[in-house]
Amino acid sequence: MSTQNQISVEIPQSVIEEVNEKLQECKKLLTPYLQALTSEEKESIFKMGDKTVATVQKVKGYMETNPEFIPKYMDKKEFLKDEALVSALDPIGNLATQLASDIRDTTILAGSEALTAAMFYYGSAKEAYDKGVPTAKPIYEDLSQRFLRKSYKKAPKQ
Repeated sequence: MSTQNQISVEIPQSVIEEVNEKLQECKKLLTPYLQALTSEEKESIFKMGDKTVATVQKVKGYMETNPEFIPKYMDKKEFLKDEALVSALDPIGNLATQLASDIRDTTILAGSEALTAAMFYYGSAKEAYDKGVPTAKPIYEDLSQRFLRKSYKKAPKQ
C-alpha cells in the first residue's frame, strides 16, 4: 500500500452548501424542459452523435437557402426547436459531465487514501490485539467484522 499523499484538500462546508444550492437551482430551472427516458426508450430511438450533429446543422443551413426541398410531411418549426434545444443543452451537458468526472476522480483518490490509512490503523490494532493489549480487543473485534471472509462452499452435487 502506498503512503504517498496525492490529495490534501479541505472544502469548507460553506462551499459545499453553496454548490449544492446552485446545483439544486440549476436542476429546478431546467426540470420543466427536460425529459427522462427509460432504458428501453434510450435503446429504441434514433440517436444524434458527434458525427450527426454536423449533418443536422448542415440540413438547417440548407433549409434556409433551399426551402424547396423541405418535405411537406416535415415539421420545420419542430425541427428548428429540436436543433436549438440540442445546441443550447450540449455545452451544459459537457460542463456537467466534466464536473461529475472531476468530482468522481477526487472522491476516488480521497477514498483510496482514507481507506489506506484505515487499513494501517486496523493493522496496528490487530498487532496490539495479538500482543495482548486489552484496549485493542474491542477495536480489533469490531473492525475485524469488516474483513471476515465468507466461505464459498460448493453445493453438493445430487
